Amino acid sequence: MALKQLTYQDVAEHNTKKDLYVVIHDQIYDVTKFVDEHPGGEEVMLDVAGQDATEAFEDVGHSDEARETLGPLKVGELKRNPGDPKPKTPVPGAVAPAANNDSAGFGVGLYIILAIGGAAAYFAYQYLEQQKAAQSA
Repeated sequence: MALKQLTYQDVAEHNTKKDLYVVIHDQIYDVTKFVDEHPGGEEVMLDVAGQDATEAFEDVGHSDEARETLGPLKVGELKRNPGDPKPKTPVPGAVAPAANNDSAGFGVGLYIILAIGGAAAYFAYQYLEQQKAAQSA
């Protein structure tokens, strides 16, 4: 599919769950099919529907994987008209901030610790119940 040049007004018309465009770094993405899959929930997507979502996208610190997910969703580029809001990021010559992945493994590690703790508690309970049953017999 050929990429289109759309204005803010064109993008603003795509602001529902069934037809949702966002602008990120002056690139336009049709995220309609991704709304239900978005880890942050559909509400955060609908909050920026038909708008420039660059600041919201960068403030969250999306991973490299999230950035790669955008590729196939790209439908065009923003055509700026006089009077359109200026881009907040990136500043010309600046590099977009890298995703902060320092704590990316923390969530997985926490689940592993909880799973091991739960298993240990279960086996300790079973052991104590066996000991109690043996003393009663």
